[in-house]
Amino acid sequence: MTESLRDSGEYENPYQGDQQYATAPVNPEWPPPPAYAPAPAPKKRKRGPVALLAAVAIVAAAIGGGTAYGIQELTGNDTVASSSTSTNVVPSSQKGTVSGVAKAVSPSIVEISADSNAGSSTGSGVIITSDGEIITNNHVVSGASQIKVTTDDGKPYTAKVVGTDSKKDLALIKLENASGLKTATLGDSAGVGVGDQVVAIGSPEGLTGTVTSGIISALDRDVTVSTDESQGQEQGQGQQGGEWPFEFGGREFNGDTGSDTTTYKALQTDASLNPGNSGGALIDMNGNIIGINSAMYSAAGASSSAAAGSVGLGFAIPINTVKADLATLRAGSTD
Repeated sequence: MTESLRDSGEYENPYQGDQQYATAPVNPEWPPPPAYAPAPAPKKRKRGPVALLAAVAIVAAAIGGGTAYGIQELTGNDTVASSSTSTNVVPSSQKGTVSGVAKAVSPSIVEISADSNAGSSTGSGVIITSDGEIITNNHVVSGASQIKVTTDDGKPYTAKVVGTDSKKDLALIKLENASGLKTATLGDSAGVGVGDQVVAIGSPEGLTGTVTSGIISALDRDVTVSTDESQGQEQGQGQQGGEWPFEFGGREFNGDTGSDTTTYKALQTDASLNPGNSGGALIDMNGNIIGINSAMYSAAGASSSAAAGSVGLGFAIPINTVKADLATLRAGSTD
């Protein structure tokens, strides 16, 4: 008989008495095979919109500007956040077109008619709340005893001045009994560059909803305008030339600015502006308001009819200046 290779006490079976092996006979001459833990079940990969959007977010880090478009195509929204600090309010099918910007933003632009002891003025404004808060130029409503506003769809309203800031040529007015209005999206003028395409919407000479386009010609222009209501009220009526007076580079344009003036940094544009555009919107190609049109050079008073009209020298108050002033205007400042 072959002698066992196991010495006394060697290869003791550690599994004896374990219920796992109670039904299996154990050969006392050899140790049992080692036990193995069962392999864990494979985890299911997440699928569906959450996983898909997560993948898009990872890819977006590499492709930058494609982020907004990618998410838009996945979710089906027409209005999406862009890769910049602004918001794209223009439908994707019309993105980057003047017609697309006009269609998206025109419902947020109004015509303003203001009457005062100094005369009457016609200007424009931008709706910023659905219940009728409107940003415009101070010189459009300065000293007004009555303000009438007409929205893009032709509906008339009366309005009251909430606050004014003559030093920045800004005013906030509020429509009476208004609700459900289309509001504009305020952009970021700090991101505007020379050569950027822009669209201007306003009511030059009372022609409601007029759309023009051009580029940003220059930044940070020191423009001086009058804060005298008698000067500002001339605009839009053609009674005394019809141009809002301003100064630039030590020269006066469109008439005497008077003794009471203010100077601010402006965006310069070659988009056609005419009397009545004041207080209207300067808009980027995503449909964001980047400026409030406030001054323009016009040769309308020239003897030659060929020299009449806009010559591509317009100025707008940067929208970041407006946003910084909103709290003051809402508080009822009337300086």
